[in-house]
Amino acid sequence: MQLDDSDGALGSWARFCALSGELVGGAGDLSVGPRLAPVVADLCARGLATLVRDYFLHNLEETFRNNAVKMFWQKFHPYSSSSAVERIKFCVQESWPEDVLSAALEDICLEKSYQEKCVLVLAHALQSYEEKAQNRKLKAVQCSSSLMPRYQLMVSSVLLTTLPLSFPEILNVYFKKKLEELNTMVDASDENDQLASHELFGRSNVSAWDSKMDIDSQETVISESCTLVKNIGKVVRDFRCLGFTSMTEDSYSSAIIWLLKSKVYELAGDDYRIPVLGSVNKWIQVVPLQFLHALLTYLGDSVDYDSGLSGLKSPLASRPSSFPGIGVPSEALLRWHMRLEYFAYETLQDLRIGKLFEIIVDYPESSPAIEDLKQCLEYTGQHSKLVDSFISSLRYRLLTAGASTNDILHQYVSTIKALRSIDPTGVFLEAVGEPIRDYLRGRKDTIKCIVTMLTDGSGGNTSGGNAGDNLLEELNRDAENQENADYDDHTNIDEKQAWLNSESWEPDPVEADPLKGSRSRRKIDILGLMVSIIGSKDQLVNEYRVMLAEKLLSKSDFDIDSDIRTLELLKIHFGESSMQKCEIMLNDLIDSKRTNSNIKTSLLNAPGTVAGQEEAEISHDVLDATIISSNFWPPIQTEDLAVPASVDKLLSDFAQRFHQIKTPRKLLWKKNLGTVKLELQFEDRSMQFTVVPVQAAIIMRFQEKPSWTSKALATEIGIPVDSLNRRIGFWTSKVCHKCMMK
Repeated sequence: MQLDDSDGALGSWARFCALSGELVGGAGDLSVGPRLAPVVADLCARGLATLVRDYFLHNLEETFRNNAVKMFWQKFHPYSSSSAVERIKFCVQESWPEDVLSAALEDICLEKSYQEKCVLVLAHALQSYEEKAQNRKLKAVQCSSSLMPRYQLMVSSVLLTTLPLSFPEILNVYFKKKLEELNTMVDASDENDQLASHELFGRSNVSAWDSKMDIDSQETVISESCTLVKNIGKVVRDFRCLGFTSMTEDSYSSAIIWLLKSKVYELAGDDYRIPVLGSVNKWIQVVPLQFLHALLTYLGDSVDYDSGLSGLKSPLASRPSSFPGIGVPSEALLRWHMRLEYFAYETLQDLRIGKLFEIIVDYPESSPAIEDLKQCLEYTGQHSKLVDSFISSLRYRLLTAGASTNDILHQYVSTIKALRSIDPTGVFLEAVGEPIRDYLRGRKDTIKCIVTMLTDGSGGNTSGGNAGDNLLEELNRDAENQENADYDDHTNIDEKQAWLNSESWEPDPVEADPLKGSRSRRKIDILGLMVSIIGSKDQLVNEYRVMLAEKLLSKSDFDIDSDIRTLELLKIHFGESSMQKCEIMLNDLIDSKRTNSNIKTSLLNAPGTVAGQEEAEISHDVLDATIISSNFWPPIQTEDLAVPASVDKLLSDFAQRFHQIKTPRKLLWKKNLGTVKLELQFEDRSMQFTVVPVQAAIIMRFQEKPSWTSKALATEIGIPVDSLNRRIGFWTSKVCHKCMMK
């Protein structure tokens, strides 16, 4: 077309506006391109290239905004304008929002595709003029190269400035439902067929999505999963074209993270006897990574790990050389793997920290959960979260007036064992254990409970270990194992290994007490921690001596094998000099057994023994005396007690014979101590009892006469009336109860 000079700039501009309207507006007509080119060239020659570009883009923007964008957002208006309850109804619909998204994207992408062709028409016209101007060595503004980027920026700007607040939520719902569907397909497939699981999304190229398998069920699952991934990929690609790249990636990323979190919660549960991390890592490789690999490949974002961009090494985990079913991972997939793995470890860590109190209660049955937690903390490094959370749980659930001292001590021992597995250095145990130790120091029965737990066959070993072992025996085995391990560490090591160990050395955490070296902290002495609650070992030894005295004096026989074993273990920890008095106490029982046997034999063989027994009416065989060295026993409370004449005669004969055998030693009877076995005869039955001497003295007085006043009976026995009334309550409750049950 030849333009007359009389047309001028205004005429060219009017023609340009008219042709642009034909091209962009209405039904659109791409055939105006040849007519548009000379008009554009004339305007550019007049220096109006920038104005031409801006007007054309403005025209496209108005058309795009008023037509495509308006219709696009209207499709989501029912959801955006609904209440929270109504939105839930939308979400439970099977085909929502997939159908709405697909239709909306198809319409707006068609409009955008046509406008891109319009942009190319103008860009071609501008480029033709620029090339001619360059050949003629004329100055020309370069507008053609910036036209398409400006148009793309305009599209994304219009969409984002008109974006409804609820649209990111719609995208999240879409990706969550699609990933749930994908996960259901994987669960439905044969879990034992690893090949099928890894082939579920195809291999490392798109063409593999059409692959077939011999088994019909697997072929169906693979076909459905590939179709599903392609549909997701198409949605992601379309949103990228519209400028929603960041929002789309955030949406499917949050959906993957949400699905991963749900899977971790499902696998973890409240069963602490089963390890979880292995199953979580396996699921990550089978579902999210396979999906992401297929999606990134479909989108063309897969970059080989061996490329120049992949020089990054993760400080959190060693990278696998390949993934099952994928081969060498791309850079993007590798970053995704690290991200998902870290989130999985952090989620499981938070779950286990939240339930750490229950886990420690069940220890050592809950050892798998402790091991999982240890690996998670090594991965995330969030040990301080464990310390803060567990201390809070202890103060709220354990360190209260309603918890018994024995329960607190058992939980403390379990805490020591569990945290020793998590942190062998003992740094975090110091922080966690301090509130427990402070609280126990304020309880009056702490020392007694510690001694009982150390020496009682059931007190310190409620779970695990050998039946009948006390906590002290368990601690002794632990000490031997640690000593053997340390010996192996220092003897079975060569120079090369020593050098490798020095290279892997790491400083103590910042929470570590600088006054305690790493070497001393590495050996966690449970008994030492228990003693630190009391303050000194002397207090513990004295309490043990008192309890041992009570236990030995209440024995009805001389079986002290377990007490000897416990004493030997205590001597290992506290030294022989500290336990000397306790050893003498046990030797007294051994000597008592031998002395009793000698005295009974001598009394039986002595002249007039039979006559003496008839007078006493009680055989010497029924008497066993515990003969103690009073200087080495703790102070023993004694009470005056008048025993029946027959019993007093028996005691006198025994003491006399002892003096004859052990001259010049004499016996001083503590008649209120010991046990008495009685058999009471009634008209229709007999009953057996094991009681203390004062109770036996009370009931035996009723052999002399059937009734007594409290004052008379108290005078006869030699005890206060109030003490008698307390003691006689035992017989009234026992005998009356038996009579009622008859």
